[in-house]
Amino acid sequence: MRNEESVIEGRNAVLEALRSGKTIDKIFVLDGSQDGPINTITREAKKRNVVVQYVKKERLEQISTTGKHQGVIAYAAAYKYAEVEDILKNARDKGEDPFIILLDGIEDPHNLGAIIRTANQAGAHGVIIPKNRAVSLTATVAKASAGAIEYTPVAKVTNISRTMEMLKEQGLWFVCADMGGETMYNLNLKGPIGLVIGNEGNGVSSLVKKNCDFIASIPMKGDIDSLNASVAAGVLAYEIVRQRL
Repeated sequence: MRNEESVIEGRNAVLEALRSGKTIDKIFVLDGSQDGPINTITREAKKRNVVVQYVKKERLEQISTTGKHQGVIAYAAAYKYAEVEDILKNARDKGEDPFIILLDGIEDPHNLGAIIRTANQAGAHGVIIPKNRAVSLTATVAKASAGAIEYTPVAKVTNISRTMEMLKEQGLWFVCADMGGETMYNLNLKGPIGLVIGNEGNGVSSLVKKNCDFIASIPMKGDIDSLNASVAAGVLAYEIVRQRL
């Protein structure tokens, strides 16, 4: 669902945004600030599981559009997040085995938008992203998705590994992309499945990889050793589509 995306600046404005129930992705606070109003903001943020990041003044100045941030700036999400249960319900409503794409630390908004677009076209029932150390649903993501964000639910979770464990109880199994895995064409990718795509630089984290049932590698014939994260997601997603046909 579309929200008005905004950079919210100033102590009162950020506090009011939190208390109003507006979807806040992240709050930046001037490093070292611990006075009454700042403590109130961080307390309200904690209640709502909103990430608070302490940064230098130079970082706040980069983000600020007004120059009147008073040591605190919040990012409001461009879109409301779904719940993981909404994604599973999406599959049930269509009478299909769940097909979910999980992203382990994607940081580039263009990659996230492109993956949401691929997820929609490949018939995935939703996308799951982590709360920390990853890009959120910004206006840039929405634009890169070419409208797919309106139709593909995206859930944000605290811990990808724990979410995978919960989904395994729902009958899903998981495959992640990694150069050291089995060639994807040799794997059975049918049934209830979660496709895990890792960070652009570091790939899938070791803990998340341990929770995967299979590790799939994409055949490479060129002179470099990896694909862009969104391209890798597309290649593997469509191998899943092919096997489901």
